[in-house]
Amino acid sequence: MEQHIKEMIQKKTEMGFSPDQMQEVGYVSSVQGYILEVSGLTNVMFYEKVIIDGHSEGYVNNIYRSHVMVAVVREGGQIYTDSEVVATGEIFEASYSEESVGHMIDIFGRDRMNGRQFDCLEQLPIENRTTPIMDRTAVNRPLETGIAGIDLIYPIGKGQRQLIIGDKKTGKSQIALDAIVNQRGKDVLCIYVSIGKTKKSMKETYADLSRRGALEYTIMLTAFNDDQPPVLYLTPYVGLTIAEKYMMQGKDVLVVLDDLSRHADNYREISLLVGKTPGRDAYPPDIFYTHSRMLEKGCQHRCGGSITVLPIVETRGGDITDYISTNIISITDGQIVLSKKSFDQNQKPAINYGLSVSRLGGAVQPGPVKKMGAKVRRELLSYLETREVYQLTNMDEMGRELQEKIHRGEEIMSSLCQYKYSPLSHDEIIGRFRHLYQEE
Repeated sequence: MEQHIKEMIQKKTEMGFSPDQMQEVGYVSSVQGYILEVSGLTNVMFYEKVIIDGHSEGYVNNIYRSHVMVAVVREGGQIYTDSEVVATGEIFEASYSEESVGHMIDIFGRDRMNGRQFDCLEQLPIENRTTPIMDRTAVNRPLETGIAGIDLIYPIGKGQRQLIIGDKKTGKSQIALDAIVNQRGKDVLCIYVSIGKTKKSMKETYADLSRRGALEYTIMLTAFNDDQPPVLYLTPYVGLTIAEKYMMQGKDVLVVLDDLSRHADNYREISLLVGKTPGRDAYPPDIFYTHSRMLEKGCQHRCGGSITVLPIVETRGGDITDYISTNIISITDGQIVLSKKSFDQNQKPAINYGLSVSRLGGAVQPGPVKKMGAKVRRELLSYLETREVYQLTNMDEMGRELQEKIHRGEEIMSSLCQYKYSPLSHDEIIGRFRHLYQEE
């Protein structure tokens, strides 16, 4: 797309178009909510910014022979058939300010808490060229989440992409927020990208992070559920563009995408309205590419900076094999699976240790943590398998060795429980399990 844009700009320049001539004028021929069918724009580019009737703003979403489809991102008044649409000749860009750290913002450079526009705004492209593979290095530094079940058994490295997946109300967002709170004093910039959540829930999250001092190093980039759907679609891309900006300055960045299942549903709605051919589950054929080009931004850069991405996906009925879930599992470097059953049994965080995986594992763990984690993981998975087989059997009917195995497994599960916003250091995590392995 980037190459196509450059070619179109060069073509217009070579044809002798002045900036005024580049601003073609078309007219709305059909209105479908926030999607407009526009006739008369023959030299526009994908993602080109357009102005509708002087009061609304959108971008070119799809191009056909006889017309183009425009997605409205800001509506300043009513749009009717025959409304005038002016092509600006510029690519639609997001606005961002360095003052955004510690605030809840949107892609237009506004503070969502007071509606004020930030000063000293800079324009950021919706998407940058992905970091070339030659500029990437191995992921070998741990990103401490403060959660024993993750740091000890399924660790996350700086530059890794780790999916958090589970049913509604199982604590997916809470794991991500715990990870953000635990970055205090660790020189990590956090970007929490909210897609389609309510204003009330985001204000509660803002207050929680503020009380714990996490806003000092956190940007909350939000698209509320009552924002225009194209804004919801663009927001995670902008979040990762901001992350790339800081990564190139040598900073470590943690990006939380909450959540991509809502983003996929939103993109499906837009695609159906602009006339894209539906595929499986009515999602457009490029839904995999839509998410892969977003998540591939996560990396450890050779300049020293990194982007760690924690995408969140909501499942239904514990099914992690649906279309969007399997797509994102195949893109990421592992997944933390949350279980509704464990949550209802008050096992929090409600991690399903049998289905979760980290493809980096001990490569990002310090020596003592790696050694302890290997022991705990081996014994825990053995216990979970045994519990599944003997869950209906009375303890009295089991042999002594089996009883001891189940008792130790229950101790491990108990030690893995944590309250929210109560992060643990590596030393504290090891201390929780040291009594189980003193004889070793």
